[in-house]
Amino acid sequence: MDKSYYNPRDLKKFGAITEWSEELGNKFFEYYGKVFEEGALTPREKSLIALAVAHTEQCPYCIDAYTTDGLQRGITKEEMMEAIHVGAAIKSGATLVHGVQMMNKVNKLEM
Repeated sequence: MDKSYYNPRDLKKFGAITEWSEELGNKFFEYYGKVFEEGALTPREKSLIALAVAHTEQCPYCIDAYTTDGLQRGITKEEMMEAIHVGAAIKSGATLVHGVQMMNKVNKLEM
């Protein structure tokens, strides 16, 4: 698969989002940077969370960025895969639990 809708080189252009809305773009990057600072969670833990979320959101740019970031922070491939499975379990559970809404609607309509 040589071609993809997503161009990996575009990840490096992320900072350019400030060009068309400088104030909001800068506020986003200020917030984003603050979120990933050391706090109750370490940057390593935050990187692992970000990798799992990147997969549930299916963002190839984020997957690339946080795979690289995670490796640089010493996260193992086993830890990465386990985090992805945690994300997948939560995503599938969230999908299934919404089935209760469907069941409630069906039960209401069958009355």
